[in-house]
Amino acid sequence: MNKKLLCAALLGGLGLAQAAAAQEFDDRWYVSGSVGVNFQDKDRGTDDAIFGTLGFGKFLTPRVSLDTELNYQNPKKQINSNYHWSQYGVSLDARYHFRDAGDKFWPYLRGGFGVQRHEEEYNGTPGPNPARHKASNLALNLGIGMQLNSGRANVRTELGARIDFDDEQARIGHQQNQFVDYLASVGLTYALGPEPVAPVAPAPAPEPMKTCADMDDDGDGVNNCDDKCPGSQAGQTIGPDGCPVAVSIDLKGVNFDFDKDTLRPDAVAILNEAVEILKRYPELKVEVAGHTDQCGKEGYNQKLSERRAKVVYDFLTSNGIDASRLAGPNGYGFSRPLEDKGHKFPACKSELNRRTELNSQ
Repeated sequence: MNKKLLCAALLGGLGLAQAAAAQEFDDRWYVSGSVGVNFQDKDRGTDDAIFGTLGFGKFLTPRVSLDTELNYQNPKKQINSNYHWSQYGVSLDARYHFRDAGDKFWPYLRGGFGVQRHEEEYNGTPGPNPARHKASNLALNLGIGMQLNSGRANVRTELGARIDFDDEQARIGHQQNQFVDYLASVGLTYALGPEPVAPVAPAPAPEPMKTCADMDDDGDGVNNCDDKCPGSQAGQTIGPDGCPVAVSIDLKGVNFDFDKDTLRPDAVAILNEAVEILKRYPELKVEVAGHTDQCGKEGYNQKLSERRAKVVYDFLTSNGIDASRLAGPNGYGFSRPLEDKGHKFPACKSELNRRTELNSQ
């Protein structure tokens, strides 16, 4: 590998990070740096050394960040005091942060890959001196850490391992061709750019102006434009003009046989309809009024009309109509005969007069 490969890895990290759109969290680019101790794999025959990093990155989501990072360390070689060794590289690392909104301190995991460069210079025998060896190879990064968020500047402490696939090392000292270095570091990230601004919710759309056609001040179901009686009360039966209307119940078909006060089947059917109407209009009150034809004596017919009214009254109350809504039962004997176009029906011959009525109150 060469410098072109190092540049490609670096540019790759830039491209991946740039692809993330701004989110509702601090997604500013930041620069990072750290120092620590590189505990070298003992099979290399090198001493542990101080190392440093420099990089930049950003959060792609509230919990995932991506960093591109350069590292450098210069450990000494134990087998030869004249042996000069340096190691540096570039990596692309993702970190998963175990945090929730508002957290100031949280743990994270790190994972990534990169390229490590090794440069060695030593006195070789035989051959020209100094002898040199340079190589680049793949490396994998794993780690755990803690991050302290203080706004623009954040502190990281991290423990990690770097698996270095350095197969060129096998030429020197009969060493293995991959090594595991352990790293402990403390670092800092510093956000670039202005402080993030919380997203502003769009202003609610203004409510459309209401006209009288959209309003119903008295709640009677008729808009103000059409309401001719704007002060109607709850529970009233309202007509299309917004005014209360009288609800009438026609019970002219509730008739009785001659000299009887028992309900016929046709009368029961009509009374069932009356019950439904009364239930539909709970504000409606009615008088239960009984009548007779004009046969017989007045006193007898008065009692008969009262019994007929009582039969209808009992039917209504037994079918769920509250007695407070019923006036009576009242009997009127033959004092209120029906008329047809101003003419009384013939006495003793009109079944229509043997009746019980519900009169609206």
